[in-house]
Amino acid sequence: MSLNKSLLFALLGLLATFGLAQAERVRYDNYRLYKANAENAEQLAVLKQLEGSTDSIMFLDGVHIVGADVQMVVAPHKVPDLLEILGKAEIKYELQSKDFQQSMDEIEEKVAVKGRASAEYNWVQYYELDDTYAWLQSLAKQYPQIVTLIEGGKTYQGRSILGVQISKSGTEKPGIFIEAGIHAREWIAPAAATFIINQLLTSEVESIKDLADNYNWYIFPHANPDGYVYTHTKDRLWRKTRTPYGSCYGADPNRNWGFHWNEVGASNSACSDTYAGPSAFSEIETLSLSNYIASLKGKIQLYVSFHAYSQYLLYPYGHTKSLPDNVKDFQQVFKAATAAVSQRYNTKYTGGNVYDAIYPAAGSSTDWAYGAQDVRMSFCYELRPSSNSYVTGFKLPATQIIPTSEELLDSITAMVGEVKKLGYFD
Repeated sequence: MSLNKSLLFALLGLLATFGLAQAERVRYDNYRLYKANAENAEQLAVLKQLEGSTDSIMFLDGVHIVGADVQMVVAPHKVPDLLEILGKAEIKYELQSKDFQQSMDEIEEKVAVKGRASAEYNWVQYYELDDTYAWLQSLAKQYPQIVTLIEGGKTYQGRSILGVQISKSGTEKPGIFIEAGIHAREWIAPAAATFIINQLLTSEVESIKDLADNYNWYIFPHANPDGYVYTHTKDRLWRKTRTPYGSCYGADPNRNWGFHWNEVGASNSACSDTYAGPSAFSEIETLSLSNYIASLKGKIQLYVSFHAYSQYLLYPYGHTKSLPDNVKDFQQVFKAATAAVSQRYNTKYTGGNVYDAIYPAAGSSTDWAYGAQDVRMSFCYELRPSSNSYVTGFKLPATQIIPTSEELLDSITAMVGEVKKLGYFD
């Protein structure tokens, strides 16, 4: 009996140790942050080969365009190899940070304390997935005639992709779909989506009341729940899903949609942050959410995706330089929306069609909505900060949630007005 007890205690000890090891967060102590720039196709090919070749070099930017800055977070032991490769290829680079973890630690994101269920949900802190889901469920109870919980499918780890439909009457109205958080580390995106949900339900501002009264809204704050949970529990800079692919995990859920999938601007390496997946809709998250969206065909006239960062407003296409047949309408809406975003805090957004404004990127949700579902107005916001804020890019301080969301809602209000003027809601 005593032997069995000894074995049991030993086993429990091992399990406890394993649990601690599993819970240990990824840190980037003494990791270097470099900025490199490929000046020709040969140099770009060298950077592309590096991307996804090892988990000791993490690219924060896509490697797609000659002349574009590319930021890399590099493990200490990998620095000599990287510098040798860059030197041989004569690729210009700059050291941005000697200790990436320290640079990130200097930014106060402020995450809500667990176990404070009685505290009112607000926008002065970031929330974990369960907190936001509990809040969405509370809205359905608080506004039973207006808010309906909707499920956009499941994740690899079995979580719901939970959202809300906001409809202030039973009559059929034009539909607006908002998808946020498809890239896990971009915390400001779901925070802004929940801010907009709250404003649609509570604001007394006439322009916002008009949005709530005259449109049906379908809003999903977290299109990649597994990845978002992982950013809280393990690795703050995780971007992808959590599907296992050999020794690597996840595909980029915004390169996995079945519209010109993997033609350009994505990687075939499972270790890359832009891995397109083994096939279109290989990820259950994109497959199930796309099935839900397809079930609404004809009911959605405007599709909007929230990302971060760089302060861009983008429209199709990402797979080609060719422009949409209604590009003049896109440009008109773009002009109104970017003008409105600057009115409150003088924040400047630029952008245009994805391929030319940032880089080639096939297989995105916004392109799929436009090209496969005939949603004739489809946009992507890259929220604060601007692209030169290399450390705060994915760790936007919580103090900026409200101003970011306010100016975004200003922009969306103008966008909806312009889309209506052009007759897309008729």
